[in-house]
Amino acid sequence: MEILPDLVPPEPRIVFCGMACAESTKVREHFFAGPGNNFWQMLHRSGLTPTELEPADDVRLPSYGLGLTDVVRHISTSPPTWDVDELVAKVERWQPEWLAFASKTAAQGVASALGLRRPQLGEAGWDVAGAPVFVLPGTSGANQRRDYDGRPDRLSWWRDLAALAGVNG
Repeated sequence: MEILPDLVPPEPRIVFCGMACAESTKVREHFFAGPGNNFWQMLHRSGLTPTELEPADDVRLPSYGLGLTDVVRHISTSPPTWDVDELVAKVERWQPEWLAFASKTAAQGVASALGLRRPQLGEAGWDVAGAPVFVLPGTSGANQRRDYDGRPDRLSWWRDLAALAGVNG
């Protein structure tokens, strides 16, 4: 069962790719709507959106040139089913300036399927269908570490992506 439909504008600057494989995602009916998830706060604090949106506002994201998709699109048990071929086809069609994985786990699943090296946070040094990849730290409330690949916070990675996308936040 597919969880959430893609929300991608024509000519997107950035498409964020996550993993919506939990039953709770279907119940909430919006991207990054889990308790403690700060995806929407990071979007705003990095300067990618002019106001802080809520999960229910996910349909507004395309108006900012931003899109949302998932590489694990079906409710599953462990291990997840990676829909990499489908992601590649979509990215070919959308041609975003950047494909930003919303967690290392999502990026690692795709990298593994494509036979690429395990990515760290930031610019991955590889692309998906011509779109350069940027790996963000996960925004889940469960991801509360003290070190994010040498940085003390997640926001600095988001600001790097915003700068690469030409946003002055």
